Amino acid sequence: MRNQRNLLATLSLVLLLHNLTLSVARAVEPSDNLPSPAIQQVIAAKLMANSPDGKFYPERMISRAELAAILVKVFNLDQRETVKGREVKNIPDVPPSHWAFKDIQTVLKTDIMKGYRGNLFFPNQRVTRAEALAIFAQAYGVFQFGDDIVNEILDQHPDAESIPVWARKAIATVVAEGLINTDDQNNILPLRPMTRGDMAYVLSQYLQRQQPQLEMSLTPDVIPPAEK
Repeated sequence: MRNQRNLLATLSLVLLLHNLTLSVARAVEPSDNLPSPAIQQVIAAKLMANSPDGKFYPERMISRAELAAILVKVFNLDQRETVKGREVKNIPDVPPSHWAFKDIQTVLKTDIMKGYRGNLFFPNQRVTRAEALAIFAQAYGVFQFGDDIVNEILDQHPDAESIPVWARKAIATVVAEGLINTDDQNNILPLRPMTRGDMAYVLSQYLQRQQPQLEMSLTPDVIPPAEK
């Protein structure tokens, strides 16, 4: 009887160790650690970058300073005429020593992003998906849809009612352009924090939309034959 108990205990231990080994093996499989195609695309385009440890951390939330830096890169905001010659804005919480000082100055000068009362920017404040998508649309160019069209576009999403009024037209723009990711139920989740993974998806979709335009611009003009 004692031998049977010892045998059962040994078998249980072997099974436990076997399952633990499988779990560890699955956890370190290279395929699980590979970034998504969207992340790979935006890193290759140098619109976003990995952390110093080589990881992207898609679940991390985007701050206002990070969003400003991304928008400047994506839309070349520093090249816009509205930036040139304008005086540096005095932003108490973003001194010249801040890593995103130039980018924050640029988004403020172009009115792509705005500060708060007291000329504060709150660079470390996290942004919601509604805020980030609306600001992205501002740089992209908000389509001037009428209210009926905006409602028709957004009503395809179960949580459309939770989109803030001030963001509806801008979010309708990114939805119409196919730049937004949703959950399995097609919810936009406007009040949730914007993550690095979310932003990578938006940027990858934007890059894919730009590619056909770039290819068309590189196609040599076809000269029609002269009329006889």
